This record gives sequence, structure tokens and C-alpha cells, in this order.
Amino acid sequence: MSGHPVLAKEDRNMAAMIDRWNCAAADLVRVSRGVAERNDRDERFLDTLDDPPTEHSYGGGIAHVITHSMHHRAQLLYMLRKLGLEGLPEGDVLSWEQQLDQ
Repeated sequence: MSGHPVLAKEDRNMAAMIDRWNCAAADLVRVSRGVAERNDRDERFLDTLDDPPTEHSYGGGIAHVITHSMHHRAQLLYMLRKLGLEGLPEGDVLSWEQQLDQ
């Protein structure tokens, strides 16, 4: 969404993945703040990671990132429960916030 090149994924160690995540998170913050400041969620960008590239709204792209990560957290929690693990976190933001307040 920022137009910056995607960092290479060749290095799959944890430190490299954290660096890529930090760069992507900083880009998302910059893009999201810019969209909010312009009040232009309907502005379009070209998603060059799609094949073929497709156009999306910034509002839709930002919402996708937020909801997509929750989808994967829910999948992981489901698999861990099926494996018999107990005491797993609820996994939603409000529960995390409540735990921080305790």
C-alpha cells in the first residue's frame, strides 16, 4: 500500500522475520495515518503482490490487514485446542487489553 518494495524473504531466521514485520508495521502506520488525515478511505492503490495486480481501496486494505491477522490467530488457537492444550488466551484485542489492566 505504501509503494515501498517488499523485503526479501530469503532469510527466514526469527530476527530477520521480526525486522520485516517491523518495517511492514511502520509502513502500515504511515499509510493509515495519511489516509486518516486526508479522510480518504476510498482512495485506491494497486496491489502488485496480486497476480495480476488489482486495485483496492486504502480503507479496505487496512481493514483486511487487521481482520486477516485475527483470522490466523483464531486458526492457531483452534489447532492448539484440538491438540489438547488448555489455558489458551482468548485471542482478541479486548481480552488482551483487559489482562493488561489487571
